[in-house]
Amino acid sequence: MSQQAKKPFASLFFFPVATAYGAFILPWSVLAQFGLLAAPPGLTGSLGHAYEMLFGFALAVVAGYVLGPQSPRWLWSILSFWVAARIAFLGWSTSYVSALINILFVAVLAFKVVPRFAGAKKWRNKTLAPILLGLCVAATLFQALLLTENNGPAHGLLFEAVLLLSALMFFMSGRMLAPAIATHLLKQKRELHARLQPRLEGWVLLSLALALIVNLLPGVAIQPIVGLCLVAASAVALVRLVRWPVWRCLDRPDLVALTSGYIWLVIGWAVIGWTLLTHMLPLSTALHGITVGALGSLTLTVMARSQAQRTRKDANAAPAIYLATGLISVAAVARMAAGTLIPGVWIHVLAAISWSVAFVCLLVFLLWFRKVPDRPLKP
Repeated sequence: MSQQAKKPFASLFFFPVATAYGAFILPWSVLAQFGLLAAPPGLTGSLGHAYEMLFGFALAVVAGYVLGPQSPRWLWSILSFWVAARIAFLGWSTSYVSALINILFVAVLAFKVVPRFAGAKKWRNKTLAPILLGLCVAATLFQALLLTENNGPAHGLLFEAVLLLSALMFFMSGRMLAPAIATHLLKQKRELHARLQPRLEGWVLLSLALALIVNLLPGVAIQPIVGLCLVAASAVALVRLVRWPVWRCLDRPDLVALTSGYIWLVIGWAVIGWTLLTHMLPLSTALHGITVGALGSLTLTVMARSQAQRTRKDANAAPAIYLATGLISVAAVARMAAGTLIPGVWIHVLAAISWSVAFVCLLVFLLWFRKVPDRPLKP
């Protein structure tokens, strides 16, 4: 057995922990904000909820996916930093201890993954390096703002993190969908002519890069420019999606689920862009298309798909798990409608329950499919 083969995949460590955290802590935070449940200080405010969604849950999923095989010592160390960071933030979010541990986690993560992607041969793969580095820097700056008790810029910083995360999701989902659809069509004796569509992919990434840069400028006058960039990214991403004949893959639940997450990216960018142009919705409401719809659907699908492929050599070994993305869509629609189209606390409760049930189902799946079966797999 080679030395590489002895190294476990980071997903075996991070995916179950991130899933459990997302299933219980994030809905707990939503309910706590409405006084329905008692919660630690880090979960009672909107900033804490957003931070744990982006830099607690999402960054743990990202770590599980991009770290790849690592030595057990490194994996246990990074995971321990993440767990300690979550405990510190939940209980003492504005303390120096919380800041130190959270910064230590993102620093180690950046140290392990950014150089690898920065050294990639293709420039499009190199784009992952600044995206991942940007997420780690955003987490660090957010902690610094909490120490100074200056929460004003924190909202803009979280918006920047949402845009960075959406760029990462767009890149990764497209790189999964295109080859998988092409392979599936070949089995139907069809050919996919528009595969990765690198030009369209590049235009979307450039639009997002411009939005990220302009968003850093001071003043509200820049909001329409950011909005136009996001509407443009949404339109080009939609054209790219339409050129993939996803309707011929309805017998592949994993591809349908991946597509739903990609569609939520298109919807999310369009709604956020329209909000920045017209101010018809609160920005915090519009962001849920990305932070709940796209993030929830894609993380759930990617974790389930990766686990099934690794242990069963079949992404659809348990196709029912992908039905959970329907619950994620329910949660996203509920969160976007809450307080605007539909008043009352119950719509927030519906969103929290839908999200929680979806990730509890995923957690059961990940634990059940953790090991390769003793009997040989069927060819």
